[in-house]
Amino acid sequence: MGSAAAETASKAAEIIAGVARETGGSGPGARGAAAQAIALAERLATLSNVDAQVFSAALDALAHGSPDLKSRLEEAAAVPVEIAQKAADVAEAGLHVAERCDGQMRADAAGAAALAAGAALAAANLVRVNLALPADDERVRRAFAAAEDARYAALQALDAGP
Repeated sequence: MGSAAAETASKAAEIIAGVARETGGSGPGARGAAAQAIALAERLATLSNVDAQVFSAALDALAHGSPDLKSRLEEAAAVPVEIAQKAADVAEAGLHVAERCDGQMRADAAGAAALAAGAALAAANLVRVNLALPADDERVRRAFAAAEDARYAALQALDAGP
């Protein structure tokens, strides 16, 4: 599931980059927004693969009663924290782009921000579930704070424009 959240946020970042390029590659901030979105898409694609690997390793350690189970579970929780944070960055990029374009392009940027917000929330939930952590655990708080930031950015993007 962490891989799916990362892939969703990566696709959202690609959409945002496309909108930024399409709506004024030479406009103020458009190139920077597109470059940031591409960098986020690439990092999230990498995190998708990493998440699949660490989650598989954690399941294997659990199945075999491995002495490194605790560290494997820690890794399985750490990756979704970063996915949630990067997905929040994607939602923020979507807001930035949505505020600077109009019409269908604004709708595309806002929709991508909403996708990223959903991915951030899914990843945050995995942090809690992968380690059966309480809500007050620092990693859970960071992940859900990122998800809340993403939700806020997505709502702002959806309301952007006239």
